[in-house]
Amino acid sequence: MAIIINLDVMPAGHKVKSKDLAEFVGITEQNLSLIKTGKVKGIRLATLNAICEFLQCQPGDILEYRKDES
Repeated sequence: MAIIINLDVMPAGHKVKSKDLAEFVGITEQNLSLIKTGKVKGIRLATLNAICEFLQCQPGDILEYRKDES
């Protein structure tokens, strides 16, 4: 299973600083960085909800499924 997190390109398109997003969501910049790089095993729905609220987007704009080629 390969869930890709496209959060790293979303703030750039919205002219948003990671610091501001992390503060609004209520997480540290370090945790936001881990989410952006996909180095997390899960994400709380409340966190995803806050990210979508801040960026005014849908979860599908951030999350993408790609079939493993193995």
